[in-house]
Amino acid sequence: MMQETKTCQNCKIQFTIEPDDFAFYEKIKVPPPTWCPTCRRVRRMMFRNERALYYGVCGLCKKNMLSTYAPDSPFTAYCKECWFSDQWDPLSYGVDYDWNKPFFEQFLDLKIRVPRLARMIVRENINSDYANFVTGSKNAYLAYSIVRSENIMYSRVVDDSRECLDCSDLQQSELAYENIQSDNTNRTKYLYACTACINASFLFDCVNCQNCFMSSNLRSRQYVFRNTQLTKEEYQKKIKEFRWGSHKEVQVLYNEYLAMTRTALHKYGDILKSVNSSGNNIMESKNVHYSFDIYNTEDAKYCDRLIGGSKDYYDVYGSASGELHYEGMAVTYGGARTKFVLIGDAMQDSHYTDYCLNSSYLFGCIGLQKKSYCILNKQYGEKEYKALIPKIIEHMNAMPYTDEGGRVYRYGEFFPPYQYAYNESIAQEYFPLTEDEVRSRGYRWRAPDVKQHQATLRPSEIPDDITEIKDDILEQIIGCTHAGTESKGCNEQCTRAFRITLQELQFYRQLTIPIPHLCPNCRHYQRLKIRNPLKLWHRKCMCDYQVHENSTKHMHHPEGKCSNEFETSYPPERPEVIYCEQCYNAEIV
Repeated sequence: MMQETKTCQNCKIQFTIEPDDFAFYEKIKVPPPTWCPTCRRVRRMMFRNERALYYGVCGLCKKNMLSTYAPDSPFTAYCKECWFSDQWDPLSYGVDYDWNKPFFEQFLDLKIRVPRLARMIVRENINSDYANFVTGSKNAYLAYSIVRSENIMYSRVVDDSRECLDCSDLQQSELAYENIQSDNTNRTKYLYACTACINASFLFDCVNCQNCFMSSNLRSRQYVFRNTQLTKEEYQKKIKEFRWGSHKEVQVLYNEYLAMTRTALHKYGDILKSVNSSGNNIMESKNVHYSFDIYNTEDAKYCDRLIGGSKDYYDVYGSASGELHYEGMAVTYGGARTKFVLIGDAMQDSHYTDYCLNSSYLFGCIGLQKKSYCILNKQYGEKEYKALIPKIIEHMNAMPYTDEGGRVYRYGEFFPPYQYAYNESIAQEYFPLTEDEVRSRGYRWRAPDVKQHQATLRPSEIPDDITEIKDDILEQIIGCTHAGTESKGCNEQCTRAFRITLQELQFYRQLTIPIPHLCPNCRHYQRLKIRNPLKLWHRKCMCDYQVHENSTKHMHHPEGKCSNEFETSYPPERPEVIYCEQCYNAEIV
């Protein structure tokens, strides 16, 4: 088919469907989308609540637990032990398909009745009761989207790493603090977009560097201080002049670091060892477009957080080693040929499922494990199942669901976002809105719960240097500087107060890090502000000898100005100097 321009039924902005898109939709037998790529991305994210956690009681064993569902939520939540036990049967909630009601109404009715897993735990974990979306990890504490890692605190999207605190988008690293979008680091602090760096701090876009400080765009260097080469002795003398454990002094350095990242040279996208790909933070991939936080993936578009051998994906957030998935949130490991899946592990040939595991040929099912040929949690024979599915799809088109905002849901639409409030989900993290904006779009907003604990120590009362901190800090409740008030610029799920754990204090002392003055959620949002948005803009290379003084002549534009164009996650209003790959490599590599 030819390229087609459509108007998004959600935001009313026009978007384009390419011939390759139509080919994918035909391959998996779905109609083309009616929402634009950004609105589809936000809609998926509204089903992922990572850090808005509540104290609750298991609906089966009645033990206290931590849950992603607020106490006034209509859903019944079970603890992990009960949910995976044989004390209940999800097939007992099965119902006949009702031809007099829209499918999505029937699915919501079932969703309210079938018990839900309180937190998303996919694979076995150890001592990680205060974490969410964790798999194969140990000692994860207030950490989210953690894979095969150990001793991870206050971090998000960390894979195959150990001893990391306050990090985001980190792989194969150890002893890392405030590292963002980096990999293969060791004993590092305040790194952004760095690879294979050791004993380093305040670096941007550096590769294979050791003992470097406050520098950018370095390759295979040692003892560089503020982008100036020093001897080992000179470097060590300079480093010793800082009071690394002083909160005031580190804040000054941090502000210098932010300014440095803006004046450094930037490649249009952080895309490494990849072919024919667009987006940001993409590694070892091929034919990946308009996607973010991707590695070892082939043939994907409009996706986020794909790892480990994913292939043929459209509109999926979170998956590994699967094939042919469309419109899914946390499809997780393995599986093939699924459409419209919420939390599914090793699923095949299924549509519209919610936390079903190791199953195939399901439609509109919730909480099933090792089952096949079920509709709305009712068991069918293979022949009857296959005869019913086309009729249900026809019914979904003939009797669509319409939400409060007037959006129409036929077959081919992802679920209406009714599981969490907008500001409980990661949609608020990546596409932040005010309460009025959320409500005007027809979505729910949850007012913050009134916290019962009172701060016993204000940030201004914390001793400035970590060397001055006594063990009694562990008994204090520290007030967050933001104090949960929008008047201080906070719309960040602020907890208003927080504690320091023993493991955390030991980490600060080991790496000489001052005690933070913001709660973990507010610290997370500060890191998000550093990262680029999950959107792309069409721009031209800024390589112009009148804009940035290059160190060498660039052969493909001898007259001094590059004509290359690209898609980039740097908005046009941003101050950074953005180069195409050729110009960037000429200067950096």
